[in-house]
Order: sequence, then structure tokens, then C-alpha cells
Amino acid sequence: MGSRIGVIGTGYVGLTTGACLAHLGHQVVCADVVPERIERLSRADVPILEAGLDELVAEGLRSGQLRFVLGAEGAVADAEFVYLCVQTPQGADGSADLTFIQTAAAEIGPLLESEAIVINKSTVPVGSTRVVEQALGRADVSVVSNPEFLREGSAVHDFLHPDRVVIGADDQGAAIRVAGLYLGLAAPLQVTDPASAETIKYASNAFLATKISYVNAIAAVCEAVGADVNDVVLGMGYDKRIGEAFLRPGPGWGGSCFGKDIRALGRIAEEAGYDFDLLKGVINVNEEQFERVAEKVVRRAGGDVEGVTVAVWGLTFKARTDDLRDSPSLEIVRRLRARGARVQAYDPAVPRSSEDDRLTGIELFDDPYAACAGASVLAVLTEWDEFKWLDFDKVGEAMASPRVVDARNLLDRAALVRRGFELEGIGRA
Repeated sequence: MGSRIGVIGTGYVGLTTGACLAHLGHQVVCADVVPERIERLSRADVPILEAGLDELVAEGLRSGQLRFVLGAEGAVADAEFVYLCVQTPQGADGSADLTFIQTAAAEIGPLLESEAIVINKSTVPVGSTRVVEQALGRADVSVVSNPEFLREGSAVHDFLHPDRVVIGADDQGAAIRVAGLYLGLAAPLQVTDPASAETIKYASNAFLATKISYVNAIAAVCEAVGADVNDVVLGMGYDKRIGEAFLRPGPGWGGSCFGKDIRALGRIAEEAGYDFDLLKGVINVNEEQFERVAEKVVRRAGGDVEGVTVAVWGLTFKARTDDLRDSPSLEIVRRLRARGARVQAYDPAVPRSSEDDRLTGIELFDDPYAACAGASVLAVLTEWDEFKWLDFDKVGEAMASPRVVDARNLLDRAALVRRGFELEGIGRA
């Protein structure tokens, strides 16, 4: 028989965590403060696009292993473990804002069973375990750090097939109990102190962002010297010390985690007396990459996009998600619109009816060919696989001129050139 678990927050991390723990055989109750969200989830209507998540939610509801309730009290009552999965937005100075996590901890403190364990799943600064302990005000309750390493688009797979499970606790007994929740997962288990566990999360995301900025900088060098970045990164990736992961050039990194976490790590280092200049460089290179891609589009349009129609394929920050937060695509579109471009866009996860404020000023289409009508240049900004298999004869007929900036190096260059397209990628002559 599984454990009784409460999950506070049904956002991206909380919902994935709750559904996967129910799948592992635990009794899980997820709580949120938004009535509409709880009503939708209770009928297996998952509000986010994430492969396999809707199936797991439906499975949990059918089996009775998973429930959704309004307010924390219904999730905390009788729970042996309570996961805190609330947002930690970036403050004005780059630090993580702990207001939501402190509020949640203060709310559940009086409701917890004696000997319950509260688990920080949210990405939190070093020392947050102590902050939660103080907010709980319960000497008979343990607080453990258990950072998440979920990639949007493959979060369910990442939870059920993790590279590692990290548990940070001062109480070894509490650490062992939390480790027991993950029995059956074939992954290394690392038990450490809370500060180290909290740092592992930030250090991991900052390193991945660093790899992306590095390969984008190498792509710029490749363009300058006439090298092909695809061949360069292939040669690099064979080196086991480097590895091939995250060595794909593109329009820059984005999403809800990298920018927030890398700035938070810089702030943590600064407060500890260390000037983490390397992270500043990683951020600067990323900002430069947005501008480099926008400049490629402008150049392909003839040097000026004032009044020019630009077609864009891909608005989400990566494929297989509907997340627009800190999307490189939207940043590049913003720069093009600031220069007077008229942008027509298609994304398979963004319906034409979308009223998201981040899409203001962009003409949305439910068809990739319609988005290309009359365009002087097409920019491919998100790596949706379906873009590779479209009819480019039809694309060329729709466009005013067959010019493409492929910011993901996704398309078949030779096939497009045969069809009369001018195509410019990233890091390729």
C-alpha cells in the first residue's frame, strides 16, 4: 500500500508530481486555490500540453489514487508527506520571491499530522528549507529538499525515468522515508544536506544554459570562418567529457526556468560574496543571439522590414509544449515588430483564438501555409517536427519571395535549395 501524499499547487510541477506519484501507487490529493482549475482537473481536463500527463491524470482519477481539492486543508489532512509545488517568481533584483512558499507553509503548519514530512519541490534559494521550517512553526515536522529536474515536453518520462533523485535533509530518517516514495524507479539516489540539494538544481540549469550559449557562440564563429556547426558539434559530442546533449544551436534559450534560475544563482553567489561573472556572460550571449537571429531575418528581407510581412513558424519556447513564457521566438518577434515588420505566425500548440497578451500584435493562423501568404521571409523559430514534412512547393507559392531563416537548423537544406529557396541557418555557411 502506498503512502498518503498531499501536493500543494497544481501547476506544471505539482500536477506532474501528483499524477506520477499516484501512478507509482500512492494515495495523492492535489490542492489549488483556483476553483475552475480544480473543476477541470477533477474531470481529467488537463490545462497544459505535456505528453502522457492527461493519460496519467485520467488513470489516477479512475483508480481513486488521485484526487483534486480546493484549498490546502483537504490535501494535508492525514497526509504523511506534503509536497510544496508553488511558484517562486523572480524578484526585481533577480532573487527568487518566496512569498508563495512561505504563505503555503504558514497555512498548512497547523494542519499537519505529527511526524509528517514537508517536501520542497519548488526551485528555491539555498537556505529555503530553514525558511519553510520557520513558517511551519512545527518542531515535530521535518522539511526535506527534493528538487525537480523535469523538462517541459518530456516531464512525465523524466519523473518516471530520472537521471537521479536528489534528497536534501538533516534528518537521515526523514531522507529514508522520502526515498521510499521513489521505490521502483531505476535511478541513482543522492542523499545530501539541504543546502547542497538546493544548489544542485540551480547549478544544473545554469550549466545547461551555459552549454546552449556556448554552442550559439561557436555557431557565430562557424559562420565567420566558413565552418559547419553541425559537423563541429558532432565532433565535440563524441568526446565523453563533453557529450552531445544541449549542443544544438538555435535562437537562444528561454522558458520559465533557465532565465529565472541562472539569475537567482547569480544573486545567491553575490549575497555570499562571490561575483559570478561567467553567468553574466551566458546571459549576454543569449541576448546577442536573439538579436543575431532577428538581424538574419532583416537581412533576408532586404535590409529593412518596415511594412514587410514576415512569416513565423513556432511561438512556444520549445516544441511539444504550449508554454510561451520567456520564449526566444516571442523575443525575436518583438524585435522584428519594433522595426516595423508585420508578423504572421503559426504554432501547432497556439490556436488562432488565443487571447494571450504575449501574442498582442501578432496575426495568428491555424494553418502553416496561410501564415506564409505574401511573406517576404519565413522564420522557423521552434523545432516542431511537423515543419520538416510540409509541402515546400506550396510554401514557396504562398510567399512573396522564397526566403527562409531556419533558426533551429531543422529543415532539409538541399531539398529547399532545389526548390529555389534561399535558406540561412545557424552556424552554417
